[in-house]
Amino acid sequence: MTMAGNSSRAILFALGANFAIAVAKGVAAYFTRSSAMLAETVHSLADCGNQLLLLLGLKQARKPPSPEYPLGHGKATYFWSFLVAVILFSVGGMFSLYEGMHKLQAPEPLRQWWWAVGVLVFGIVAEGISMRACLQEVNKSRGDRSLWRWFRESRQSELVVIFGEDLAALLGLCFALIAVLATVVTGNPVWDAVGTIAIGVLLVVVAVLVAIEVKAMLIGQSIDPRRQAEIRRFLEGRAEIGRVLNLITLQLGPEALVSVQARMREEGDAGAMLADITEVERALKAQFPEVRWSFFEPESRKVLTAEEKGAPGL
Repeated sequence: MTMAGNSSRAILFALGANFAIAVAKGVAAYFTRSSAMLAETVHSLADCGNQLLLLLGLKQARKPPSPEYPLGHGKATYFWSFLVAVILFSVGGMFSLYEGMHKLQAPEPLRQWWWAVGVLVFGIVAEGISMRACLQEVNKSRGDRSLWRWFRESRQSELVVIFGEDLAALLGLCFALIAVLATVVTGNPVWDAVGTIAIGVLLVVVAVLVAIEVKAMLIGQSIDPRRQAEIRRFLEGRAEIGRVLNLITLQLGPEALVSVQARMREEGDAGAMLADITEVERALKAQFPEVRWSFFEPESRKVLTAEEKGAPGL
């Protein structure tokens, strides 16, 4: 059975790491007057707010279905995840680009650069711990897939966002450290501005990639392709089912909807067929706990035969 990563655990690790790093970066930016450090401070503060929004989305997704929301509130995680991507693009990426261009036109020498180096090294260690926790949860669901393929196929929007944020934060810290060291070694403050621009470009690229993935979930995607294949194999292996004709799935946050059209092996007695369908649905939900809603449409053998012969119908 495919396991889903614990998004809450990854979010809490990221929140703790980003808050500690933001405080340290802010102190270093004040003493050093480094634009790269200032950009990283804003980035970490924005990430803290993002993680709080993701936690809010997970909480809202757990609301039970109602007459107004018959399929529940699971997609709330997609809305907040998309909003996080927008914030990462605007507050993180665009601010860094603006700050970098400003410093490029009016470069300022670094002051007490050792503050920046110390904080950046601390940040890399803290962000590395957060990234490790995130990857542990990602690995539970990605199996033998590459990280890129998992990123494209995963339906856990909040985990996709945290992975993107952690990756951008870790690479951004490395960019900032390289920029500060290059400025110190060469004595040219332009390197600090170049590092800030590089951070901005990185954040914009990550934000756009995350937004594309979450937008697809927000519109309405099927469940993870591997999980859907597992469901199809499960149904085809049931003694009650002769043939699976169509399988439609829809991911609704942490839960899923499954619609099955199948030809049953026994069609004589309507009561017996209904009992078979009930048993299949019960077994399906037991095997795949994320399936909250299932709709089963038995197909008549006679209608199927007519369709296969080319007769009009269905």
